[in-house]
Amino acid sequence: MRIDPLNIVLDQDIKSLKRFYFISGNEKTLIDKIITKIIERHKVNENTSITNIDSIKDYVDEGGLFESKRIILVKNCKEINEQTLKQLGNTSDVFIFAQENSQKIKKIKNMFLKDKYSYLIDCYELDKNSKVRVVNEFIKLSGKNLDEDLYWFLIEKLNNKYVFLENNLNVILGLDEKDINLYNVKKLLTANISGKEKVFFSLFKKNREIIEIYREKIASTSDVNEFYYYLKSFCQLIIESKNEEEYNKRIPVYLFREKSFLVDIYRKYNSKKKKALLTLLSTTEKMLRKESDLSLISGLRFVLNIKRITIS
Repeated sequence: MRIDPLNIVLDQDIKSLKRFYFISGNEKTLIDKIITKIIERHKVNENTSITNIDSIKDYVDEGGLFESKRIILVKNCKEINEQTLKQLGNTSDVFIFAQENSQKIKKIKNMFLKDKYSYLIDCYELDKNSKVRVVNEFIKLSGKNLDEDLYWFLIEKLNNKYVFLENNLNVILGLDEKDINLYNVKKLLTANISGKEKVFFSLFKKNREIIEIYREKIASTSDVNEFYYYLKSFCQLIIESKNEEEYNKRIPVYLFREKSFLVDIYRKYNSKKKKALLTLLSTTEKMLRKESDLSLISGLRFVLNIKRITIS
């Protein structure tokens, strides 16, 4: 069955846990948030461990010698069919499939949609109604009051990507109520949007300077998460562009001042470096999920490794 992703991230109206979760769409921060929330929900009720595999052909049913259940994160869904799904249903494990949208997965999505043991979760950027729902829930949980002008300013200006919106809301609602006003919020949002990217645009500076800028801009786990997604978007732009012309067209309009810098970086990449960058993204993402206490260190290593790959 299909389920609204906001029901999961806002802990609303989830009547039962399932054996299979198929998460798709094009909003990567929401996809990652959904994965985290599903894992948290299962851990509340069961003794679980996490296993990452590339495709379902790499899955081995170990029978749960020490844990009552494993959560299997499957990176690629192309090996899945109805027969395989039926066989997996006989195990004690939970399976999470996450795949960006493409025509190739349409048939697979329909299979999960019809399966009574599955949730199909489509993740896209938030529209106005979705932002209203998220902001209302956060305000309710904070117990704070916002005036009408500030409320509608947030609905309009907060990022359409879930994790960025969530991080900014946490900062704003973490202020003393007397400080939550339109003037302060405008300053906060401006600083949050521009500040963290400065680390990436300092990539060609000496390591000592990069570290100083990083320590100035990144101070918490939520900062690291937001910083990671900024850099991940830049990295994927490099990896997914077939040539410089395509890359040029895909650079977001708001980065027009940094366009020459971004092109200079792209020119340093060949297929070998792109593969190294893809591996770095995967490794860093796993590390951030497993070792949240070390996320500040992981974020710094991430940007320094991007520099190493770029200039090598």
